Amino acid sequence: MSTLTCTSPVDGSTFAIRESLTLAAARAAVENARNAHRDWSQQSLAYRRERVLQAIALLGAMNDEIVVELAHQMGRPVRYGGEFGGVKERSDAMAGMAEEALAPLIVESSAAFERRIEREPQGVVLVVAPWNYPYMTAINTIVPALIAGNSVVLKHATQTLLVGERLQQAFDAAGLPAGVFTNLFLDHQITAELIRERSFGFVNFTGSVTGGQAIERAALGTFTSIGLELGGKDPGYVAEDADLDAAVDTLIDGAMFNAGQCCCGIERIYVHRSLFDSFVEKSVAIVSGYVLGNPLDANTTLGPMAHTRFAQTVREQTAQAIASGATGLIDASAYADNGGAYLAPQILVDVNHSMRVMREESFGPVVGIMAVDSDEQAIELMNDSSFGLTASLWTQDAERAARIGREIHTGTVFMNRCDYLDPQLCWTGCKDTGRGAGLSVLGYHSVTRPKSYHLKKVL
Repeated sequence: MSTLTCTSPVDGSTFAIRESLTLAAARAAVENARNAHRDWSQQSLAYRRERVLQAIALLGAMNDEIVVELAHQMGRPVRYGGEFGGVKERSDAMAGMAEEALAPLIVESSAAFERRIEREPQGVVLVVAPWNYPYMTAINTIVPALIAGNSVVLKHATQTLLVGERLQQAFDAAGLPAGVFTNLFLDHQITAELIRERSFGFVNFTGSVTGGQAIERAALGTFTSIGLELGGKDPGYVAEDADLDAAVDTLIDGAMFNAGQCCCGIERIYVHRSLFDSFVEKSVAIVSGYVLGNPLDANTTLGPMAHTRFAQTVREQTAQAIASGATGLIDASAYADNGGAYLAPQILVDVNHSMRVMREESFGPVVGIMAVDSDEQAIELMNDSSFGLTASLWTQDAERAARIGREIHTGTVFMNRCDYLDPQLCWTGCKDTGRGAGLSVLGYHSVTRPKSYHLKKVL
């Protein structure tokens, strides 16, 4: 048994401590979840949906407390009000499409045959959730999994230990039977062992590439279904016909919001040369207005990164880029950068793809901006990455955006927006960003499996 400790980025203090379960206790909890699934899956779809949405409403009632807890755990400023708006939007959307997503595919219904494909729950679904958007990322899988008739085991990130407890509180209060939703405190070793033992019908992991590789190694040979959303290095491309002000406002917010700790945050921007100088000037003006400080202060617009080691990675990438010829346009001395988790934002120009900051995931408040001369050059640079989650295209021509989008190796193509998950659309990625499908009808397909019925009638 090991100790899980959340160190607050606000002041470096210990905010929460929980003990990881032993393997025996974890096995017993999974067995309870497996038993609970049998009865839960026999309940009507309408009943399961009602209970889940009631839990989400109860979670919303806790939001004032949750917002402060999130600031303490991972540093997001309280002024932004937490994640409940996104949680509710996604939950309502997934609940609304459940009947369609889970409806059988009728091939034949005649006097001679009944032939159809039904969707059957996977059984016990393990959700391994990250700290950066700890409620929304977890809900992406929890809600469809429960509505589809699975039981769910949640293992949340150590940085956000209290999130799983809040979710447990909400689902219990909504009347879900014991074992249908279970928050467990698990270390990496116990989690891997449970996966190796084929404890789960489906495992969804959101996190780092190395974390995803560990999940795959644990599942090797078990034939367990896995969904992985891993790293990102999402690009933005501003064409010569773009609405410049809208592009700057949206892309810079997409790069800096949540201290840059967004799965689909903008980490590199390519701007047509005719707009480059204006784009950079406007970007610097926006970032220069940020207030870096204590996230519990309502005046703070940029909080600390979730952990000092994350900030150190960004500092190293930035320093390497500047040593290699990049120019930093933001004066770090104007911010309350303490050399620890509090990190000044940075905009870099004179960058190229030999620099780590343009190739490796940063996951922090830094963005490199390059000038390009054509769509073709922008496409080549956008594809020059080991990641592929989203790409943001800025143009007034939707056909042009679609044409460019078909050539980009990515999971989602945005036109004139970024850093958003549309629950009606599939959330997916390619290359080192992972595999699988979340949200949308396909999200239900991930947490269920097809079963065919070929029934020949006696005439």
